[in-house]
Amino acid sequence: MAGRIPQTFIDDLLARTDIVGVIESRVPLKRAGRNYTACCPFHKEKTPSFTVSPDKQFYYCFGCGATGNAIGFLMEYERRPFPEAVEELAGRAGLTVPHDGGDDDERTSRNRALYDALATADRHFQEQLRKHALRLRAVDYLRSRGLTGEIARRFGVGYAPPGWDLLLSAQGGDDAKNRLLIDAGLVVAQDGKTYDRFRDRIMFPIRDTRGRVIGFGGRVIGDGKPKYLNSPETPVFHKGRELYGLYEAKQANKTLERLLVVEGYMDVIALAQQGITCAVATLGTACTSDHVDLLFRSAGEVVFCFDGDAAGRRAAWRALEATLPKMQDGRVARVLFLPPQHDPDSLVRAEGVTAFNALLANADSIDDVLFRELAARVDLSRTDGRARLASLAKPYLAQVPGEVLRALMTQKLADIAQLDPKLLAAQPATRAQALGFDSDDMPPDHDVPPPDDRYEPAGEPAWEPDPDSIEPRDGSERRGFRGKRFDKGPRQVGGSRAPRQAPLGVAGHVIRHLLMAPQLAREIDLLPELRGLDLPHVALLCEVVDVLHDTEYPSVAALFGRLQGSDNFDAFAALAGREFLVQHGDDEAGLEALRRDIRGGLDQLTLAWYDAELARELRRPGGPDPARYRELLQEHSRLKAAIHRSL
Repeated sequence: MAGRIPQTFIDDLLARTDIVGVIESRVPLKRAGRNYTACCPFHKEKTPSFTVSPDKQFYYCFGCGATGNAIGFLMEYERRPFPEAVEELAGRAGLTVPHDGGDDDERTSRNRALYDALATADRHFQEQLRKHALRLRAVDYLRSRGLTGEIARRFGVGYAPPGWDLLLSAQGGDDAKNRLLIDAGLVVAQDGKTYDRFRDRIMFPIRDTRGRVIGFGGRVIGDGKPKYLNSPETPVFHKGRELYGLYEAKQANKTLERLLVVEGYMDVIALAQQGITCAVATLGTACTSDHVDLLFRSAGEVVFCFDGDAAGRRAAWRALEATLPKMQDGRVARVLFLPPQHDPDSLVRAEGVTAFNALLANADSIDDVLFRELAARVDLSRTDGRARLASLAKPYLAQVPGEVLRALMTQKLADIAQLDPKLLAAQPATRAQALGFDSDDMPPDHDVPPPDDRYEPAGEPAWEPDPDSIEPRDGSERRGFRGKRFDKGPRQVGGSRAPRQAPLGVAGHVIRHLLMAPQLAREIDLLPELRGLDLPHVALLCEVVDVLHDTEYPSVAALFGRLQGSDNFDAFAALAGREFLVQHGDDEAGLEALRRDIRGGLDQLTLAWYDAELARELRRPGGPDPARYRELLQEHSRLKAAIHRSL
């Protein structure tokens, strides 16, 4: 019998899992600002109140209060036991679930060492660009492309000078360090020798969505081959699941409405130099299904930018094939084919930013590209040619999950082929057949539970929102998200049934600030005295801080996993739901404001502890201890004055 799954593995799994992708494969989501919404899968409703946060990696229903992380969603939605939910997510991430035995701790420690080695290499390459004797070769090339020092710093551009072992000498040494550099893809071991992978190249750090360096791309200076060299696949770097420049695009744009997919690192940086800060690039691979998922999780519109030659059209077709199965209603995918004399940078220089954005907005829609490429294979002047076009197109249309979009594409195909749309819809190719499955390979319909089975759990009443009773829990202005809550009934695994909430108090506000930036918990050292303070949410605050200190990846998703089963879980889930209504800055100024508010809240709690201690001294039989009372009063006065000065 398998043992317990280590908590550190669960934390790492949640850090690797994107909850939007998990939920969207089961419940159609629509983008709404930073978040995604849908009609709640856990109760019946007509107006969407179910919200998913890609930033915080949890979901919350403002109607019934269901909430949790990706594991909790699978447990509640598909009624899976915890181990099965973990196995499902681990399979998506390409991980093997460990059970006891310490494998997880060893792997987590190894990955942490890889991240550290990559971060150190990043600093090394940037330093070489500033100080190495041959740095002007790299600087001159960057200037020739019109890049400034500021944009190079923003993207962390560096330089790997000529030489076989500069990085190896700087970071290696013993066998263990050398092995780490090899595993990180920074050093090559061949024929009993080890040497730097990147030599005499301009270096581009590749960051994941959390900003960690996970690999590098190197552009050769001069005519060497290959022109671009990427890090190999490593435990922390998978080319088919990462996009260069996405982290920087999210940093530059509070809300990403559009992403532009270009070919290379220099295209991304050069466009950012011109003020186009929404460009990303694949990493030497064709656009994959995972890339498309990542793109649409980040923006509602995606524009693929390719050369107009034969190679560009082939790349566009591969992107189209990866994108069609992801086209939910409301998503927009376009293709911009560049004029022969231009790359993205030169085009925006020639046309200007406003004109370039207009070109993006008027780029070919994905269905235009589909039908144009297929029509080129047939003779539309002939009846059999138009029939052949319909036959070629129907399997692609069957892959489109958005019902409205699929209907509109079917109408367009009918117009091109001069057919009645009803004829095209009469015997549609099934989505399974479009993906290459024979009907005999598919499970019978009775093997799939009916959708309604998910909406009415056994033993719970059917539920409809009452629009006349929509009131926010905290008494603030009416927002239109709330409906009647379940008055009774057990809390679902991984979720909460909207418990009646106590007043927030100072501790509750501190927790809410930590939910906005969980990494700030690492800066908190709670005074032991506060752990016994009898005020609302203080016990929960202590648990939250302890969890965020204990996990390698401090996040709201990790809190949901760690606090499951705690007496304070319902209160935490309610606070996490409230956080959806709060807007906050995620730049350095926003973080500093949160930091000040957290410090202020902790000072207020400390002051409350002194108040309680002073009152306790006054109630002592025989009167207070003079020395103790004087000491408490002095500290109370000092802290109170400090709080007033900070206001």
